[in-house]
Amino acid sequence: MLSILMSHADSPPVPAEPLHATGESADLASSFRMATFRLARRLRAQRAVDSLSDGQFAVLAALKMSGPRTLGELADRERVTPPSMNRTVNCLEESGYVTRTPDADDRRKVNVAVTDEGRAVVDETIRRRDAWLEEALASLEPDERRTLAAAAEIMREVAAR
Repeated sequence: MLSILMSHADSPPVPAEPLHATGESADLASSFRMATFRLARRLRAQRAVDSLSDGQFAVLAALKMSGPRTLGELADRERVTPPSMNRTVNCLEESGYVTRTPDADDRRKVNVAVTDEGRAVVDETIRRRDAWLEEALASLEPDERRTLAAAAEIMREVAAR
């Protein structure tokens, strides 16, 4: 008996759940993923400027929240290549939503900042998305809204992992 215990002590711990979910867990994961993507798609459709892509809006929102960034920092944040980010910033600049200025410390770098017009686009898009979601939530029963409030907290925890 001791030899059996000893041999198990040297082996790696067995995870509580398999890495690849099966059955009920897999069905929940798939259903949750599909519902999350559908809701995100509906929210993305609520935008102030129809011609603005999701990637372009993400850059504007990041600049509004975090302040000026270099092309490299924006590319890293959005997980795209610097040339791809340069194309995105070019479009935003042509529309008057961002400006480029030389970096004070390193003249080889350029800082990208959101303009007042870009800020207004972000603010209006957020307002529209919140209004759409508020209207959708208002049609739910109080118990359903409480369930969604609890689910929102769980979703933040899952996303932080």
